[in-house]
Amino acid sequence: MPEQNPVLTPSQLNTLARDVLESAFPLLWVEGELGNVTRPASGHLYFTLKDARAQVRCAMFRPKSQWLRFVPREGLKVLVRGRLTLYEARGDYQLVADHMEEAGEGALRRAFEALRARLQAEGLFDQERKRPLPRFVRRLAVVTSPTGAVIRDILSVLRRRCPLLEVELLPTLVQGETAAAQIADLVRRAGASGRYDAILVARGGGSLEDLWAFNDEHLVRTIAASPVPVVSAVGHETDFTLADFAADVRAPTPSVAAGLLVPDRRDLQAALHTLAGRLHNGQRQRLRQAMQRADRAVLRLQALSPQARLAALGQRHAALRRRLDGLWREQLQLRAARLRHAGTVLRTLHPQRRLEQLRARLQRLQHRPQAAVQRVLQREALRLRALARSLEACSPLATVARGYSILSDAGGHLVHSTAQVAPGDRLQARLRDGSLVLAVEAVQPDPPERAG
Repeated sequence: MPEQNPVLTPSQLNTLARDVLESAFPLLWVEGELGNVTRPASGHLYFTLKDARAQVRCAMFRPKSQWLRFVPREGLKVLVRGRLTLYEARGDYQLVADHMEEAGEGALRRAFEALRARLQAEGLFDQERKRPLPRFVRRLAVVTSPTGAVIRDILSVLRRRCPLLEVELLPTLVQGETAAAQIADLVRRAGASGRYDAILVARGGGSLEDLWAFNDEHLVRTIAASPVPVVSAVGHETDFTLADFAADVRAPTPSVAAGLLVPDRRDLQAALHTLAGRLHNGQRQRLRQAMQRADRAVLRLQALSPQARLAALGQRHAALRRRLDGLWREQLQLRAARLRHAGTVLRTLHPQRRLEQLRARLQRLQHRPQAAVQRVLQREALRLRALARSLEACSPLATVARGYSILSDAGGHLVHSTAQVAPGDRLQARLRDGSLVLAVEAVQPDPPERAG
């Protein structure tokens, strides 16, 4: 054996082969027929995929096999996704699967996703275009099969929650080649009739192929264009159809859909009880107000009745009579006071009385002239003394008393200037204690003052 070729053990060879397989092959999809299906206590699933010419061993371990939507059985054609590997203990090469579905369902699933993407791009599934359900549904159209558990479950829930609801069954096929066209026609006619407040499209669970009628494009567009809100309840909670996306409301099951469409009668009873209480209170309040208005109206009617009018006039007459009596008493009292005053005046006008008054007045007046004369004399004396002081201040005698003299000529005229006299004239000088006769010998006028 050449030295350049290493010697491998079986385990080393199998390990090398496994590494080559796992690195050479990517994730694969393999379609074939199931055979030799076994599921031991470990929960793993072992089977073979075969066709007319060959087969390959496969394994699906427990965490993945638990999520299968169908029961694998001999002869079933499936589509498996997995990776190639080699089981080193026996040297068997196998496919370790992580997903398995029925072969026909895989094609349907791809068609489903393609149509869903296209309709969603058109905005057919946008939340903005969906309408809310009416608060109270009075008439409901149920589009479903007339036989089976679905319609029984729906009617049972509706009778229990709201017996007054009017339900009309629009029977149709829910599976098969003509089912989609029938369902679309019933939805269109129910929406155009104007009879219904809501439309419920329902079906029980099944495989993707069983539910395929509800993925029909024409049906989906009909549901989206319905003028009446549509509720879709197709399959179980994990099932989704394009009708669910197009409907205004999607319910996980038909029973849940029935519960969404109508309120529970217990809730309605509680609401009615509350409304009845409010109505009763409102009626009592309005009745109380009406009674008050009636009482006021009765009082107004009583006030306007002849008897009440007569009583009111009688009361007014009595009040006026009392007022008149009061005025008469006031007038009598005033007249009596005037009479008493007149008597007093008359008594004062009696001759003897008048004479006595005049005498008393005369005595008072006798003293008044003397006092007045005395006051006048005192006032005039004061005035005379003031005048005397003024005259004395202005008198030339006061000037003479201070050492001056008053010159006058022979005619008695006062001499104010040397120009009035000439030498030889005789003058009289008035002094404080007498007079002097003087003769003028010469006249000497004072020289004029020089200007500064």
